[in-house]
Amino acid sequence: MKLLSLTKIVLFVMTGTLLLRGSPSLAASAGPALSKAKQEAEAKGYTFLASHDEIVARAKSEGKLRVISSQEEHAIKAVVNVFKQKYPFIDVRAEEIGGMENYQRILQEMKVGLAKTWDVNYLAFDFYNEFLPYQRKFDILGMAQQGVLRIPPKLVDPVNRHVVAIQSNMQVVAYNKELISGDKIPDAWEGFLTPEFKGKKFLLDVRPKPFAALVPLWGLEKTIDFGRKIAAQEPIWYRGETRLLTQMVAGEFALILGPNYKSTKKVQSKSPKPTLEYKVVDPVPARLSEVQAVLGAAANPYAGLLWLEFQASAEGQKILDEVDEAATIYTPGSVHEQLTRGKRVSVLAWEHFPKMGRYEEEIVKAYGFPRAERK
Repeated sequence: MKLLSLTKIVLFVMTGTLLLRGSPSLAASAGPALSKAKQEAEAKGYTFLASHDEIVARAKSEGKLRVISSQEEHAIKAVVNVFKQKYPFIDVRAEEIGGMENYQRILQEMKVGLAKTWDVNYLAFDFYNEFLPYQRKFDILGMAQQGVLRIPPKLVDPVNRHVVAIQSNMQVVAYNKELISGDKIPDAWEGFLTPEFKGKKFLLDVRPKPFAALVPLWGLEKTIDFGRKIAAQEPIWYRGETRLLTQMVAGEFALILGPNYKSTKKVQSKSPKPTLEYKVVDPVPARLSEVQAVLGAAANPYAGLLWLEFQASAEGQKILDEVDEAATIYTPGSVHEQLTRGKRVSVLAWEHFPKMGRYEEEIVKAYGFPRAERK
C-alpha cells in the first residue's frame, strides 16, 4: 500500500475531527442531552447505545463479522487489514458484490427471509427504498451527533438514520488526447450543445446517471431540457463504460461524457498508452456512494456497527482515499474534495436517493428512449 505523506495523514485526522465537532451537541454532550437523545430514538423504534465501550463489548462477545460490499476487492482488503488490527477479537470476512442482477438477487433473499449469512450489506440506490425495511434500526445519526460513534453526521441519512455513506463518486468527461485536444473540451456541460459536437462526436450512456446527479443543483425541469438537447446532438449511445474507456485508449473513440471518475482513473492507470485524460466539467455531478447498513437479521450487529464507524471515520476515509481515491466529497482533503474545490458541485445526497429512479426515467424520456448501439 502506498503510504500517504505525513502532512496528508495529519490533514485527514485533523479535518475528520473537525467534521465530528461540526455538530453543537457532539462529543462533550451532557448526560441529560444523551439521555434525551436515547429516549427520542427509542420512541421512534431505533436502538441507541449511550456508550462506545458498550458497543465494543457487545461486538467482542459476538466475535465475528460478515460483510458484502460493492467496493473493489483491493479497497475491501485494505480496510479489513486495519480494522483487524484495531479490533483483533473480531473475525472479519468481507466480499465484493456488484452488478444489478446481484443487487436484485440479494433484495429478493431479504424479502423471503433468506438473507442471514451477512451482517453488513450494500444498499443499491436503484432499489434504495426497497432495501430499507430489512436493515437494523440503529440510530446511527443520533449516536454520531452525541459522539458515541465517530461518524461525521453528514454521512448518515437524516431520515433513515441507520444508513451510512462510505464513499463518493463523480462524473467527468474522458477523452483521448491524441484525437482531441484538451483545450477543445468545454468547461461546462452546455458547451457540448454547440454544432461542433453534433453528429456522433461523443459517447453517452443510455442510463442517464451523470445528468440525474445534476438535478440537485439544476432542478428537474432544466435537467430534462438539457437531456433533450444533448440527445439532439446525436451521440453514440452505449452501455458499459469500462470497456468503452479501454477502447478509447486504443483510439476507437475520442470523447465520453459522464463516466465515473473512479472508472476513468482505473483504466488510465492500467493503460499501456498514456492517451486517456479526463476533465472535471461545471457543474460537477457528484453523489454519495457505497451506502451501507447493518442487516436486520444480522447475527453480529454490533460488530457491524463498528465496521460502519471505522469506514466513515477519519482513519477509514484516509485508507479509502489512499487505495481507491474514494473518500467522500465531505471529507476535507480527500481527492474528491480537492478536485471539486472552488467549483459548483451538484451532490446527489440523501434527500435525492429515493428519487434517483424517477430522475433517470424522466431524462430517458427526454432522450427519446434510445437503444444502445454498443454493448
